[in-house]
This record gives sequence, structure tokens and C-alpha cells, in this order.
Amino acid sequence: MSERFHTTRWSLVAAAGRWRPDAADDQARAALGELAEAYWPPLYAYARRRGDSREVAADLVQGFFARLVEKGGLEAEQRERDRFRAFVLTAFQRFCANRKAQARALKRGGGRAPLSLEALTLDREDESVRDLAELASDETAERTFQRRWALQVMERALERLALEQDRAGKGELFGALRPHLSPGEAAPAHADVAGRLGSSESAVKVALHRLRRRYGELVREEVAGTLADPAAVADELGALLEALGR
Repeated sequence: MSERFHTTRWSLVAAAGRWRPDAADDQARAALGELAEAYWPPLYAYARRRGDSREVAADLVQGFFARLVEKGGLEAEQRERDRFRAFVLTAFQRFCANRKAQARALKRGGGRAPLSLEALTLDREDESVRDLAELASDETAERTFQRRWALQVMERALERLALEQDRAGKGELFGALRPHLSPGEAAPAHADVAGRLGSSESAVKVALHRLRRRYGELVREEVAGTLADPAAVADELGALLEALGR
């Protein structure tokens, strides 16, 4: 996993807007990659849930990101008013409506080379459809987006935690305890982990407690990065838990 920006999503959009296929701008490229990593899966799942084929859904999401980046930023009043989660969904809905009304070939860039997400190897289709078969038949596209957004926030926070632990020389311990942080995975008993690592059960419990606390902090940071108003973090965390059915 590459280094992550500790900036808001609004700042990432502005940075990604500098990216060009023929220019060497590592920061812009990384910003574009981070945006796509965070929002490709929920947007793709939204499009699939509303009835689009895999090919059409992937084309819509790529076109949306290309359009978003080529605009080079967002209106100041929109930044102040919207939560990025709400902005992305609303903007994608509008994009899809406009795209449907237009020719299938999307013309972008005013003569310059079109932005290509394939150039960043960001084909997320397989990852994005992994749990679509498990969705309730009556789940709305909006609900699907919210749930996939929440899962992405949790996964990104967990990836950051894994990187931190690896850098601290605790990668083996984290790997052994990671299932305890991922609902749905079969987690080994504390005693088994202790025996595997040559540690005590009490030490394993303390380590897990610290990991859970840090995980929560990272989830909060991920959520805060999508908001213009820091005071809205608690409400957005509540929306995340609701989307996960907790």
C-alpha cells in the first residue's frame, strides 16, 4: 500500500485535477488513485444495483472520475455545504442521467488526451462485485452505495493500521490478530495466538485492545477527511454504523 494523503477528499479532487497522462506528477497521480480506490467500489455497486451491466457500470464510473478530475475542483460553496459522500452520490446520479441523454461515446478534454483510469491500473470490477450476490433483493441502489461506502472506509482504515503495525515491527502480531478486527472472519482464540507467537494470553488481549482503539481512531480520521465541518464527524460515524447495520 502506498503512502496516503492526510487531507480532505476535496483537496484530493483539486490535486487529482492536475493529473495528465503525459505529465510526471506523482502527487496528482496518487491523489487520483486514492479517490478511485475509495469511491470506485460503492459507485460501481450503485450502478450494478440499479440494473446496469458490468461493462456499462464500469464505463460510467470511469467516465465520472474523468469528468470530476478534469473539472479541476469543486465550487467553494459546495465544499462547505456537502459531505463528500453525499456529493459523490448526487454528482454520479447527475452524471449518469446526462450520460444517458448523450451519445455513448463520452468526449472529454477539449482536444487533449482523455484521462484513462486504466493507466493507473484501477480496474476494481472483481473487488466491487464480490458481495453483490449477497445483497437483499429489496435493497435500493442508494442503500447499496451507502453500505459499500461504509465498507470501504473500514477497509481503508484497516489497511492504514496494517501499514502502521508493519512499520513498527509488529506485522506478525497484527496478522495474527487481524481476523478479530474483521467481522465475518474466523478469529483464532487468544490462547492459540499466544502459543503461535510465544507470548502470553494476557499480552495478546492487551495488544488486541490497543489495535481496536487505534482502528477506531483511524476510522474516525477517514470519516473526518470527507467532511468540510469537523463538527459533523459524530453524525457521519453514525451514518457509517447504520449503513453497516450496527
